[in-house]
Amino acid sequence: MGPFRIFLCLLFAFLSLVLERFVVLAAFSQGMDSDFTFTLPAGRKECFFQTMKKHASLEIEYQVLDGAGLDVDFLISSPSGQLLFNDYHKSDGVHTIETEEEGDYMFCFDNTFSTLSEKLIFFELILDNMNTEEDPDDWKEYVHGTDMLDMKLEDIMDTINNVKSRLGKSVQIQNLLRAFEARDRNIQESNFERVNFWSLVNLVVMVMVSGLQVYLVRSLFEDKRKIRT
Repeated sequence: MGPFRIFLCLLFAFLSLVLERFVVLAAFSQGMDSDFTFTLPAGRKECFFQTMKKHASLEIEYQVLDGAGLDVDFLISSPSGQLLFNDYHKSDGVHTIETEEEGDYMFCFDNTFSTLSEKLIFFELILDNMNTEEDPDDWKEYVHGTDMLDMKLEDIMDTINNVKSRLGKSVQIQNLLRAFEARDRNIQESNFERVNFWSLVNLVVMVMVSGLQVYLVRSLFEDKRKIRT
């Protein structure tokens, strides 16, 4: 085996180790993003809690998919009880929080203003800078060699990080588009049911009016016959 093949084998083994490390970190960071869909009954208020570190970022995006009015009240409060955001009768919203306190942040969906209609709500949590105790450049401990090799590996890691961030953004956009599609589908189904109901009502009224007109016309002719006899 020549020196060039030995160098290629060593380079391949090194890249495999770095990529394996990256896949683990990417899987961990991917687990920090999550989305939920739940049903909020009429006259109820549901609250959720998310533990955050200091100087981290929390982004909450929500949307009402189904229910009368397609609106809900929404609030976010800090661990100390300070109200950070408050929405009234909104169908969707996006809020980003740069955490100044460490602890459990509470966000609530309020449907107490509705006494009859339940709401189907979708929301997504995006957490950033949660692993502040770890060194983001700890992969460099695997680097051994010349400065040129370090520079090439940094370029590779930058490219991989860019691809990962764009893939994560595409996943978030797809989740949002699915929520919009579900909401539009529910609106169209509701409109379809309303059109069918009122069309049936109009048809019944028209048939009744036609029958009444026929009855009145026949009754007029019958009265004339009785007078002649």
